[in-house]
Amino acid sequence: MKKFYFHNSTKIYFGEDEVNRVGKLSKEFGSKVLLVYGKGSIKRTGLYDRIIKLLEVEDIKVFELGGIDPNPRIESIREGGDLCKKHNIDLVLGVGGGSVIDAAKGIASAALYDGDPWDFYSHKVESKGALPIASVLTLAATGSEMNPWSVVTNFKTKDKNGWGSAYTYPKFSILDPTLTYSVSYHQTGCGIVDILTHVYEFYFSKEDSYLNNRMCEAIMKTVIHYGPIALKDPNNYEARANLMFSSTLALNGSVGFSNSWEGFNHTTEHVLSAFYDIAHGDGLSILGPHWMKHILDENNVEKFYEFAVNVWGIEPDEDHAYVASKGISAVFDFYRSIEMPLRLKDVDIIDPDLDEIVNKAVSGETIGSFVKLTKEDVKHILMFSL
Repeated sequence: MKKFYFHNSTKIYFGEDEVNRVGKLSKEFGSKVLLVYGKGSIKRTGLYDRIIKLLEVEDIKVFELGGIDPNPRIESIREGGDLCKKHNIDLVLGVGGGSVIDAAKGIASAALYDGDPWDFYSHKVESKGALPIASVLTLAATGSEMNPWSVVTNFKTKDKNGWGSAYTYPKFSILDPTLTYSVSYHQTGCGIVDILTHVYEFYFSKEDSYLNNRMCEAIMKTVIHYGPIALKDPNNYEARANLMFSSTLALNGSVGFSNSWEGFNHTTEHVLSAFYDIAHGDGLSILGPHWMKHILDENNVEKFYEFAVNVWGIEPDEDHAYVASKGISAVFDFYRSIEMPLRLKDVDIIDPDLDEIVNKAVSGETIGSFVKLTKEDVKHILMFSL
């Protein structure tokens, strides 16, 4: 195991009706809250009214910024930062999925910065502080509820960048699995793929820590088991609960403490999203299996053999390359079984400019750490994804 530094300061309140704590927990940070949410699903489900009442009981004045997009825009971060400054906000509360929570982090940072918050996401400056951030999670996918990372899109420059700081860990996050009952079939599938891909990107690593690998495998097997159950029975508490906390564990540092981050899938998907505004999970579903198929070779066959046997239950065989290939085929089959796209044409990306995408994705000579991929490699993967 390599040296590592691990810190996570977020308090998690997990379980049914834990949302009832939101008023008292928010009050600890002050009496003015900016409520950040998405396109209106929390109003349709009644969660919005519930949270407003819980905040008002604590004499908290609520300001709002709704309409956060699935790929949150930098314009929303700017608007939210201005609202915080104007009203002297004490706490930024994101109620929704990862996009909303990501936006809350950017807004909380913009509130204490005099420049353009895109400076953070373009890595021109480092944040020197942020307002307190909290979240009520409604979608199991990104893990943003227990990490500092925030991903925001600038469609004017066709950039979708991730950024985080020591100040952008949520102070608390409420994880009530029942709040995910209303998530659509497709968005549940997107979440499943996002969780798995987060784990892939630490599991497929040069460091190969035994403990890290077993933790990764446990999360992947849990998602593979409970994902289809949640899709078939959306109100199944155990399925939703296991997916929800798998999402949190996949990217709160627990499975990345001793392995390098691989990086190809998320970096390249961010480019696709910035160009075509597709769902994040759709992009990952298309890229991941084709990436695996492309990189499998004699140097990493044992890792893929381990993946096939320990995660997918493929029968062991002396021909490790054969078993490894069956493991990759299992990924294709699983994504197909939950009706996730496997080709760019499945999300209406027809005749894309592959060279432009590749040049945006590969900023240096190569991308990825498990297998270093050249621009030619990335173009090859995209061609097979058409």
